[in-house]
Amino acid sequence: MIDDVIKIFRELDSKDLRILQGIEISMKHYEWVPVEELLKITRLPYSTLEFKIRALRKKKLVVVTGTPYEGYQIYFDAYDALALNTFVKRGTISAIGDEIGVGKESVVLEAVKESELGLGEPQGVIIKFHREGRTSFKNVKRVRSHLEDREHFSWIYAARLAAKREADVMRRLYPDVAVPRIIDNNRHALVMEVAEGDLLYRTRLEDPEWFLDHTISQLKKVYRKGIIHSDLSAYNIFVHDGGVQIIDWPQYVETDHPHADEFMERDVRNLLKYFGRKYDLVRDPAEVMISIKAPEES
Repeated sequence: MIDDVIKIFRELDSKDLRILQGIEISMKHYEWVPVEELLKITRLPYSTLEFKIRALRKKKLVVVTGTPYEGYQIYFDAYDALALNTFVKRGTISAIGDEIGVGKESVVLEAVKESELGLGEPQGVIIKFHREGRTSFKNVKRVRSHLEDREHFSWIYAARLAAKREADVMRRLYPDVAVPRIIDNNRHALVMEVAEGDLLYRTRLEDPEWFLDHTISQLKKVYRKGIIHSDLSAYNIFVHDGGVQIIDWPQYVETDHPHADEFMERDVRNLLKYFGRKYDLVRDPAEVMISIKAPEES
């Protein structure tokens, strides 16, 4: 649980973090990191390493095997702790709040960022930890076009790449498209501004047609950026008095992707199905797609 990670994170010292970082780095080359490799990277005496590893195992931050040799791995709890450590050192976050969302492929926390130069009020932010690869590498590859050509990858690689992809595309979209601003990205984690309003599926809209039109207008802007969300639903659209914000971008594809129209049609049908079911609004998906793809009027 992420609450346990936060508690444990506060107890880690510099040697603990050096060991976790050493295992992280070496997992690029080893399924199980040999003790000899870890001694070389951390430059710790064997007795110190053995003592520290024992404590990290009790905290469930390190997994050990004795077959065919003594070796180590880390998993998401340790990776979370390493990302948090970097964010704290950078001044990206100064306090961590409650868990506000958890799914198959992410965990989301509230946090606080101190104002620049200590002036003004602290800023509420969101930390999103990617979890791609937690359940099945095969399933992740099946639904992630950016992993299709990669024969071998670890959960670290899958989660880190997903976070970088999402950070990169959100920076590319912001501020022209209504998405939260990315503040920082490290490893498998993103720090971003809090999305405005509340999720669409939780909200009863007084003027649903206006919000549907506004969402379609945002999809037009996204398309003109050469991007298709490809995982759009009422669960990743925030609505507020001034409009919408769209979140959850790791599955995006470029508009020149061979299945781009198929992905965009799925997004459009998901959106129209929701508004049709909840508000009896009827739109032709084909016409909406034509509208989205239409060139901008001069």
